[in-house]
Amino acid sequence: MSDLPDLGVPLRSRFAEGTGVRLHVVEAGPADGPLVLLLHGFPEFWFGWRHQLPALAAAGYRVWAPDQRGYNRSDAPPETAAYTLDRLADDGLALLDAAGADRARVVGHDWGAVVAWWLALRDPERVDRLAILNVPHPVAFRQFLRRPSVQWLRSWYMAFFQIPALPEIALRRLGARALRVTSAPGTFSDADLARYREAWSRPGAARGMLAWYRAAARYGLGDRGLDPTVRPPTLILWGDADAALDARLAERSAALCADVRLRMVPGVSHWVQHEAPAVVNAELLAFLGAPREKATAARP
Repeated sequence: MSDLPDLGVPLRSRFAEGTGVRLHVVEAGPADGPLVLLLHGFPEFWFGWRHQLPALAAAGYRVWAPDQRGYNRSDAPPETAAYTLDRLADDGLALLDAAGADRARVVGHDWGAVVAWWLALRDPERVDRLAILNVPHPVAFRQFLRRPSVQWLRSWYMAFFQIPALPEIALRRLGARALRVTSAPGTFSDADLARYREAWSRPGAARGMLAWYRAAARYGLGDRGLDPTVRPPTLILWGDADAALDARLAERSAALCADVRLRMVPGVSHWVQHEAPAVVNAELLAFLGAPREKATAARP
């Protein structure tokens, strides 16, 4: 099960140094193509981009889809402090450095989108273009939670994840069921879920994955007075049937971007890149720009 699946394009597995951790990366596309960094969310791993990797690689992009720290074959430090948003963003920069890229097109979903937002805010000179799937700008999310709303109820699981040990057990036993319950029928096959279970069962993985939520509760999400305006050109794709996040957060996030396209995807859940891959791929290819115009400059 640990072998790379056949996605119709050659896939290459490698390891790169993050910030004090070793990160597993699956790479596709030409080695001299412009770099696209795909950042997955919870509870996924690089395989969460299985529908996007072939399309981007075939278009001429060099695609890197890492297992972020705590996930699958990447290192999973035991300390909660190892999962602050700055550490996670530093991993993204380390991957750009490992690829020999000054800049990259960065695409994120769920927690990967949180990291992508922060990279664009903190290190805009390294982000050529930003694509966000179903996660709000961190400032928009904080503003939304300042008053009682249905979003508080939708975010109940974040509080549950703060409990020691029990969430790890629940993830390993019920994670596959949760993916199916929160997605459209047929989104995740039995073979897909078998890969997820294998990733979750790796030593330290369940604790590492949940440490992202625990670090956010303890250390915050990048609260340090930065200008909240996102400067790189931004695409926001949002499935409007997301059970975890209010669709109004999409417009509030777009309002914090200097140059933005917002595309709502009707009737699609939080798992937008899985349920509507044709829509997501078409939007990404149109937004990211022609590969022949290399925005990723290789270092000498």
